[in-house]
Amino acid sequence: MQKSAGLMVLVATIVFAAGGKKAHAAADPIMVQAISVESIKSSEVAYLTGEIRARIQSELSFRVGGRIVERLVEVGDAVKAGELLARLDAEEQKAEIAVAEANLQSAHARQRLAELALDRQQNLLKTRVTTLAALDQAKEDVATSKEEVVAAGAQLDNARREFSFTDLRADADGVITARTAEVGQVAKATQPIFTLAKNGPRDGIFEVQEAIFLRNQLQPHMFLSLISAPDRKFYGEVREVSPTIDGFAGTIKLKVNIGSDLTLPLGAPIVGEFITNQRVVMEVPWSAMSVDGRVAAVWVINPTDMTASLREIKIGSHSTTAVEIASGLSVGELVVVEGGKFLSPGRVVTLTGEAKGGTQ
Repeated sequence: MQKSAGLMVLVATIVFAAGGKKAHAAADPIMVQAISVESIKSSEVAYLTGEIRARIQSELSFRVGGRIVERLVEVGDAVKAGELLARLDAEEQKAEIAVAEANLQSAHARQRLAELALDRQQNLLKTRVTTLAALDQAKEDVATSKEEVVAAGAQLDNARREFSFTDLRADADGVITARTAEVGQVAKATQPIFTLAKNGPRDGIFEVQEAIFLRNQLQPHMFLSLISAPDRKFYGEVREVSPTIDGFAGTIKLKVNIGSDLTLPLGAPIVGEFITNQRVVMEVPWSAMSVDGRVAAVWVINPTDMTASLREIKIGSHSTTAVEIASGLSVGELVVVEGGKFLSPGRVVTLTGEAKGGTQ
């Protein structure tokens, strides 16, 4: 009996000692890393793709109809102002020129006959063989013949101009970016044959989602780069925002002035860094995030007694490295960023090193 009682006392002593060690261990501070919440200026960056286009493009077409018999350029060719691009069958125009030339020669002949008749009437009047009425008629015939010469000359000029319209020429220096007709095709007057991107200012064209405009105010300037050469960056400035929204895609067309650098290839895909206006926000790194039930929370340290408590927060925007705190924290509070998984409410902590600010 005495041995049993002694054994029970020994067991109780061991259990009591073990419990004392556990309680002592639970009271030991936990080492954590923390930051002091600060307000910072933040800008959201949206990376969007677009393409390079000439600011001024013209649709080139013949001013008369006819069958295309020759095409001298291809898509992508650089052309000079006045360079011949295509030609129509001009047999009809040549025939009209021949008719107009014959009419002009005939008008000149009639004019010479009228002038000879006038001279004869004037000589006859001196001998009183003719009448004043006949002389007046001769003068009228000369005036009429001169008007016929002028009209025939205008007809010839018009025929020659119509003939010149069978040649399609570039109206400026540039690059052919599209072709809509082939040799042998019958083209109507004013039907587009080529699209000419004129040398000069170039634009970056972007289709921007409507939500980006509703959520942010984009800054007017940005940096762009070629997808094929990401290291080649150049400056751009927004010059036009479409007042309408594409009903099918829900996008807004944005035109960005990128200057007159002709080495930037037309149609090349580009990336634009669209930056919003700066805002003053509070951010914490992702490692600080925890949950309280199903609500986002962070561990906050009371600097008076160095105890930790779980604080519910509301999240704003976020990036790959940090989370914007919309509400729930104040500037200057200490937030645990490492070691939070070992904490419980009211647990005493000790900081590893000096608390840093921001999202470091």
